[in-house]
Amino acid sequence: MHPNPVFHTGDEDANLKFARDRGFGVLAVAIDGAPMLSHVPFLLSEDGHLAELHLVRSNPIARALDTPLSARIAVSGPDGYVSPDWYGVPDQVPTWNYVAVHLTGRLERSPDEALLDLLDRQSALFEARLAPKAPWTTGKMDAEALRKMMRMIVPCRMVIESVQGTWKMSQNKPDDVRLAAAEQMEATGFGAEVPALVRAMREV
Repeated sequence: MHPNPVFHTGDEDANLKFARDRGFGVLAVAIDGAPMLSHVPFLLSEDGHLAELHLVRSNPIARALDTPLSARIAVSGPDGYVSPDWYGVPDQVPTWNYVAVHLTGRLERSPDEALLDLLDRQSALFEARLAPKAPWTTGKMDAEALRKMMRMIVPCRMVIESVQGTWKMSQNKPDDVRLAAAEQMEATGFGAEVPALVRAMREV
């Protein structure tokens, strides 16, 4: 997280909503040496206390879960480069605006019998966003093919102990300066999901 508290404008509800709506992040676990990372879709409970996910059985993180481990899920949002010229005031420096939320807690294996329910709830959530498409369900799979696939993955859960968010939108600048940068970003900016970032810079 960015150390400047001016960029911590999202309260816990806003941070959790962002992570829940995104539903995808980088799971990080450190044991020995460099952290182990895995890019995972996840379900976040309504109260924000539990994240559920699954890992390929051969994933080093899954192999390390004989006992619960400290872990973090980093959820990234829109981001983009900000040129100092865009502010229209002197003595500025280049920077990067972005949204990121970190969920930190204890990661553990769930019972194998929890896997099918997790897959059904996860696919139902994401498939609903494709309406009016008829949703895919595990019931569309051959039973043996489904069992074979499920043997290759393991269900996991992370009990969330802390939630932190950075919403870096040039809010450390005067409003007119921030809005000038947003206008230039809209015209020529680059990054990920620039239109969403521009809207956030205007609304902050």
